[in-house]
Amino acid sequence: MRYIEVIIDTPAQLIDSRCEELAALGAEGFVIENEDDFKDFLDNNQQYWDYVDDRLEEAYSGVSRIKLYLMDDAGGEAILAAILAAFPEAKHGYTADQDWENSWRDYYEPIEVGDKLIVVPEWMDAPESDRHLLRLDPGIAFGTGSHPTTRLSLAALEPYAKEGIRVLDLGCGSGILGIGALILGADKALGCDIDPMASEAAMANAALNGIGKDRFDIYIGDIIKDASLRRSLGSGYQLVLANIVADVIIALSPLAGSFMAEDGIFICSGIIDSRCEEVWQKLSENGFDIISHTQEEEWHCFVCRER
Repeated sequence: MRYIEVIIDTPAQLIDSRCEELAALGAEGFVIENEDDFKDFLDNNQQYWDYVDDRLEEAYSGVSRIKLYLMDDAGGEAILAAILAAFPEAKHGYTADQDWENSWRDYYEPIEVGDKLIVVPEWMDAPESDRHLLRLDPGIAFGTGSHPTTRLSLAALEPYAKEGIRVLDLGCGSGILGIGALILGADKALGCDIDPMASEAAMANAALNGIGKDRFDIYIGDIIKDASLRRSLGSGYQLVLANIVADVIIALSPLAGSFMAEDGIFICSGIIDSRCEEVWQKLSENGFDIISHTQEEEWHCFVCRER
């Protein structure tokens, strides 16, 4: 089945009224793309990222438009004719129906990480390999193994994920770091994330790897603001992980040591070039020595130990 895509460039102040006019002509399911909305979204959610791809910003530069889709049949053609009569500037074309729910899977391949792990999407056959297999459903929460920060973190934790240790992953997302540590030999891992979806995603990914709640569990909440949550997580972890963003790592730097065992390791990543020195300084001010620093593209990872 094909669909008719209709695009109407519209000043921001006219979008609501124009949508009403289009609805009166029989159209529905509008997609609004607006540069001001995009910028507002970025400005109001800066705590979640330090970097936005220039191509994404360019794609929204100067944009204010309405998109809608019509069935490619007699009914859709009639609505299209009415729209073109009312808005002759409208552009339209045809798009083939796709399995949108699953087509993103075509972009994933097994990923070798560090010296020991291979991350394989759950629907794909595992290739022959001497590496430890980490199964993952990458479609639910952040952390697929494809981003440099995740690869840096997994590679950094390899030497420390040994039998007998406990792991705490702050901002666990998909659970990939904690699960990776368990696959490499750690005894138990606990994850924490502010996103309620992380619990379901991480536990589902753990199950894909034969890991149950006796070894892996998730807490939901804001580790920075919630002292009772910090108490619930406890202490004595030989390995603490934080693959988040610079602002959160800076806020964690005076808190991370309270979770750690004596001579424990704190691995933090998600640090963009422009924030690297700032994060390093804050970690040092809060009692950490950087014992290893790795970089991939514009992203940095620190392995730290308390003085």
